[in-house]
Amino acid sequence: MAATHALRLRPLLSTARPTPPRATAGARRGPAPAFVVVRCSFTGAPSAVQALKINLIPTKPVEGQKTGTSGLRKKVKVFQQENYLANWIQALFNSLPPEDYVGGTIVLGGDGRYFNKDAAQIIIKIAAGNGVGKILVGRNGLLSTPAVSAVIRKKEADGGFIMSASHNPGGPNNDWGIKISEIKTADIPDVDLSSIGVVRSGDFTVEVIDPVSDYLELMENVFDFQLIKDLLSRPDFRFIFDAMHAITGAYAEPIFVEKLGADPGCILNGVPLEDFGNGHPDPNLTYAKELVFTMFGTHAPDFGAASDGDGDRNMILGKRFFVTPSDSVAIIAANAQAAIPYFQSGTKGLARSMPTSGALDRVAKKLNVPFFEVPTGWKFFGNLMDAGKLSICGEESFGTGSDHIREKDGIWAVLAWLSILAHRNKDKKVGERLVSVEDVAREHWATYGRNFFSRYDYEACESDGANKMMDHLRDVIANSKPGEKYGDYTLQFADDFSYTDPVDGSTVSKQGLRFVFTDGSRIVFRLSGTGSAGATIRLYIEQFESDTSKHSLDAQTALMPLIDMALSVSKLKDFTGRDKPTVVT
Repeated sequence: MAATHALRLRPLLSTARPTPPRATAGARRGPAPAFVVVRCSFTGAPSAVQALKINLIPTKPVEGQKTGTSGLRKKVKVFQQENYLANWIQALFNSLPPEDYVGGTIVLGGDGRYFNKDAAQIIIKIAAGNGVGKILVGRNGLLSTPAVSAVIRKKEADGGFIMSASHNPGGPNNDWGIKISEIKTADIPDVDLSSIGVVRSGDFTVEVIDPVSDYLELMENVFDFQLIKDLLSRPDFRFIFDAMHAITGAYAEPIFVEKLGADPGCILNGVPLEDFGNGHPDPNLTYAKELVFTMFGTHAPDFGAASDGDGDRNMILGKRFFVTPSDSVAIIAANAQAAIPYFQSGTKGLARSMPTSGALDRVAKKLNVPFFEVPTGWKFFGNLMDAGKLSICGEESFGTGSDHIREKDGIWAVLAWLSILAHRNKDKKVGERLVSVEDVAREHWATYGRNFFSRYDYEACESDGANKMMDHLRDVIANSKPGEKYGDYTLQFADDFSYTDPVDGSTVSKQGLRFVFTDGSRIVFRLSGTGSAGATIRLYIEQFESDTSKHSLDAQTALMPLIDMALSVSKLKDFTGRDKPTVVT
């Protein structure tokens, strides 16, 4: 039976883009200025594009072509309908005044999934037809989401398109995405995306660039590569990285092997494939099965990691040990100043998405830096970064990053963990016991306490039942009172999370239903729209534990009373018919 996948195209806008200067030992590696994932906008002086023949193709609005917060995601077969993608691209240009894009420069790239090559040619021609001056496109159309951000900032481009459906599967029957009375398309030949170089048609230019070099240069500015190389070259340290046949396969060998000296055999599923090898490129315990099997096996490596379809998510594993994304960002933040040169002067602030556990809050308090709790969505972090209020942030959905770009960044997170391990083991002689991933996590819990955390995903639920469940929970919240008992738990408050941006004063509401209890425990319910079929119900469960004697408990065991209570209060099985989640993390 064929899998169901989607693709998304995401438009990006940059504001200030200079790259931070390359640092030397002991020098401050400061953050790059602003980059915001908001919309597609291009600035620059108008150029004469009359030399191009522009075809005007009649079209009409497309039913159901509704842009989400980060772009448009549908089935590949939907995007392959006549003018479907072209309509949406043209609509972006129609929504902007010509002076915002005529003569401008944009970046184009994607995760290599099925339909990207065809989509790239469509986008290039419509951009040319609308007067864009230059497109920078990754060779073979490949650029990870973090790399697009890095290229925009270094090249001082005006924006970009990311062709990806993130961590969703790929293939002709699966997902595509891209993060309008007539279509203007230039009558120019298809561009050879396999060769680096410049192609000109009149005053319109396409430059095919190396997808790795600018991103690699940025990573060298952020991390101490020699320190990491010393760790990876040790005979008593083994590392494995699972690219899941997705975009980071194009980055793994140049960075981990060629630059950092890791064994070439450390890369798992390193060849990017249009259908991701018929896999689901979502780096979690369910879908990264091969990596998980290896890391929990008898002869497990010391450190394992994975990234997703477009390279902006990550999973961190130690030898028979899983680090939750909530713990990962907290541990990175707690160790950043000591282990990562970019942060050697400290962090400006820390932030997490609302469903993410409170582990990061405790680090911010100890470091005495500002802390922010924001809705799910990286754009909320971007505003704080642009205002100079935020250095490191993360989401429980395996997204971690910093202000070096304005996207979450999977390889950055892996390099951050390698930096922490390298720093903690730099004085260890061969044969001495190394500080492990588990050691780092347990020491962190001993200092800050452990936030037991889990997320239950119920994917592709029937939308009507999912919405009725959320309406039921809103009724429960409306009638709730502080002090009420929920089993063994006492309610502190319940609400539908809302957020006021401290930078621009904008507000958003209905961002997740929360039940917060007096002992710090929480249950949170959200509906997610990251897939292209049905609704995904996400249930988040968290419980804080300061007693170190209980830190070794299995998370599912520790959280089971809360989980049972959450399922009872929500009546999830009654509304959806589901008796177990699709994914547990």
